[in-house]
Amino acid sequence: MIKIYDYQYLLQDISKLNGIGKKTSKILKRKKIYKVFDLLWKLPQYYIDRSYISNIKELQIGKIQTIKVKVIKYNFPRVKNLPNRITCEDKTGKIDCVFFNSFEGYIRKVLPLNEIVTISGKITEFRGKYQITNPKYISPDSSLIRKKHNKYALTEGISEKIYNKIIQQVLNNLPNLPEWHNSNILKKFNNISWNLSIKKLHEPKNIGKYNSDFYKRLAFDEILASFMISSQIRKKIKKIKKELKFFNCNFQHEIEKKLTFNLTNDQKKVLLDINKDLKMKEKMFRLLQGDVGSGKTIVALISALNVIESGYQVAVMAPTEILAKQHFNLAKSTYPKNINIALLSGKTISKEKKKIEKEINQHNIDIVFGTHALFQKNIIFKKLGYIIIDEQHKFGVNQRKNLSDKGGKNCDVLLMSATPIPRTLIMSVYGDMDISLIKEKPKHRKEILTYSKLENKINDVIRFVKKEINYGNQIFWVCPIIEESKKVDHVSVINKFDFLQKIFPNKVGLLHGKISTDKKDEILNQFLKKKFKILVSTTVIEVGIDFPNANVIIIENANKFGLSQLHQLRGRVGRGNKQATCILMFSSNLSENAKKRIKILKNSNDGFDISEQDMKLRGFGDILGFNQSGLKNFKLADPMQNEDLFILGEKEIKRIENEKINIGKYKSLLKLYDQADIINDIV
Repeated sequence: MIKIYDYQYLLQDISKLNGIGKKTSKILKRKKIYKVFDLLWKLPQYYIDRSYISNIKELQIGKIQTIKVKVIKYNFPRVKNLPNRITCEDKTGKIDCVFFNSFEGYIRKVLPLNEIVTISGKITEFRGKYQITNPKYISPDSSLIRKKHNKYALTEGISEKIYNKIIQQVLNNLPNLPEWHNSNILKKFNNISWNLSIKKLHEPKNIGKYNSDFYKRLAFDEILASFMISSQIRKKIKKIKKELKFFNCNFQHEIEKKLTFNLTNDQKKVLLDINKDLKMKEKMFRLLQGDVGSGKTIVALISALNVIESGYQVAVMAPTEILAKQHFNLAKSTYPKNINIALLSGKTISKEKKKIEKEINQHNIDIVFGTHALFQKNIIFKKLGYIIIDEQHKFGVNQRKNLSDKGGKNCDVLLMSATPIPRTLIMSVYGDMDISLIKEKPKHRKEILTYSKLENKINDVIRFVKKEINYGNQIFWVCPIIEESKKVDHVSVINKFDFLQKIFPNKVGLLHGKISTDKKDEILNQFLKKKFKILVSTTVIEVGIDFPNANVIIIENANKFGLSQLHQLRGRVGRGNKQATCILMFSSNLSENAKKRIKILKNSNDGFDISEQDMKLRGFGDILGFNQSGLKNFKLADPMQNEDLFILGEKEIKRIENEKINIGKYKSLLKLYDQADIINDIV
């Protein structure tokens, strides 16, 4: 028996429901339906109206229709593979119900001779006579059939009838959960309850009603749940009291004098925020978000020096070995000579690795650069006080909390990201962290000139590339796929590499995802050392590696990429003092959206502005490849369509925090909407 307030019913495995055996359970789990709660968010796409009773003479071939008839004759042939045929009639004519692979006993049970039954199914014709083949909807009680039946996106193996029966069972047993919203919030949704909202969501007449009170209330529930989980994690991290870090920014001032450029106002402001956090008793857990080329790395390295000055060690983790080495070299060239720096990677020889590990443990190393291998069990820091994670480690909420815990209570954490995220999503994605933004670009950086070019104008592009090579510059040439495909008409890196090799012999390199990590790093190193002039690549170069001599990027099939991804790719050039150029290649048959994307990119170098426009064009589910770990997968809420709800959620979470409201009130909400282990020690 289900308790009236028992949310546990919704967290049961779907196999606990009546009518779901091993086979059906397996099919549903393939569609990521694991718990009863998951069923609620697979919404009906349309409905089939079986409510109207048609006379036989009014039937239309090819349509699903409902009839009320008398069973008058059985025809059970003894010849194998012939169907069973049951003749029925009403006052206007006759129709056959045809059954393949159905037992005689079943047919006699559902269609008893001389009885009146209601049947619904697709009307076909055979030899001038109406028939319905294998009807699933048959009953002597017409009220069981004469309804609007929802049509869901089903997995093969589950019939519409069975799926509707499962959904109806859940809706009938839906618990009346205690209300978690206050009266002010409820008023905005016409005081509709969670229970009634869910039921309305599955009513056939409400399909597609995204502006309704019930839909908005449910969208707001998941927004608030997401914000609340992040708020609780942030609060928990802030409760951790660390030892104070004392520093006078001596190293910082020394390095600032050494730089050949002045820090931007944004960089200075962010450094002040980070330094303030580092000196506080509460543990820092901050995201440094900046557009490509905005100078995040130097800010992170300067802040690391202040931690070293206070007597602690620093670990800098990058997504690739080549990027870790690049950060290491930058630190080496700018840091004071008395700072002990190390690089630890997969390529570090065993003897050297053991030596570095020992020196880390003895605090003979102040700062170490590397990949995720820095957090292996055998690497034990003597006094780790600061972890810096470079951009491509886009951790989810759970992973970020684990990272924070791993560093110990005295360890501050800074994450860096070069993926600008629209304001509407900041709270959703990084609500558990404090946020710092660098929007201003360094003054010595020139804006990248962006042009679009038709594919058939390739000779113009080749002439431009030859000229750039003669000036001593290097070129990225990006293609969307590795090998030629019959399914998609895209330019492949292999074909383009072969094409360019003939024009520029011994000057072209090739890079794609199927190449091993070691080989990939070797190719990138060769390009960095100018061993070849053109690097033909897939989007693997999107990660923020600095190639100061590369000042041209050519992107094939540019219309196939999202705006933000094109902007990230464009950011691979323009790292030096030279004027950089981006050429977007496209075919003549562009969609209106593709034309808009290319126009926006040509007119703007601002990643934050581009991400906002990208979301408007592409929608929430598509922008930035939102399958990335750490980006919240909302079921109903859309940051563009429901911007007002995200703003409302932000205000509500601040009210809950300021008024110190007991989180227990929201237990059902949190347990349902975020089933991660992280909430077990929160509520």
